Amino acid sequence: MAENSEQVRRAVVLLSGGLDSTTVLAIARAEGYECHCLSFNYGQRQVVELQLARANALRLGARQHLFLDIGLDKIGGSALTADIAVPKGRSVDEMEQGVPVTYVPGRNTIFLAYAMAWAEVLAAGHIFIGINALDYSGYPDCRPEFLRAFEQLARLATRAGVEAGRALTVQAPLLHLTKKEIILKGMALGVDYGATHSCYDPAGAADGGLACGACDACLLRRKGFAEAGLIDPLPYRHQEKEA
Repeated sequence: MAENSEQVRRAVVLLSGGLDSTTVLAIARAEGYECHCLSFNYGQRQVVELQLARANALRLGARQHLFLDIGLDKIGGSALTADIAVPKGRSVDEMEQGVPVTYVPGRNTIFLAYAMAWAEVLAAGHIFIGINALDYSGYPDCRPEFLRAFEQLARLATRAGVEAGRALTVQAPLLHLTKKEIILKGMALGVDYGATHSCYDPAGAADGGLACGACDACLLRRKGFAEAGLIDPLPYRHQEKEA
């Protein structure tokens, strides 16, 4: 893949509206990329993120924002897409024991495949994704070897890769950062974390999609803010639950 102009560095940014992906968008913009954001309604519990994704794409100067419906809830197999309880109140040690039930089978592979297709149409040479291999729940599709394998796939699966030998780069700038480091980086770039959402099991729309405060994602987020010496601006249903 390659940009259509030497003056334009064009990228597709996978944007969920969560803390990590919003930080990645801010990083890409700060590095001078023309950002085309891609968000998915895949049947997840936390659709409140999509509203925030739209607002953050506008706030952070995205050139374009595309929303796609792909319905992974019809496949199921995850606490994020099926009638399976979301784990609550787990310690970090517990989170690190195996792949959790919040893993969505195939999600990042599918997301990157859509991003690859759009990048080819846009003549963009880069995809940005907010995955993290440290303060995360051990998902197999959030690991460096997965990203490298996908880049190889893109070289074989795209016209630019096959005919011109031009590589599509998958950039994951948060891959080896702790949640504390991610938050501090985003704060330095002006990210409004009060306009992000990380919860796996938020309240319904009638209650404003309030974050639960006790799922793995909420606890890791709250731990990151505490370690950074900052107050998390996001309200929680269970404010008494400490990270």
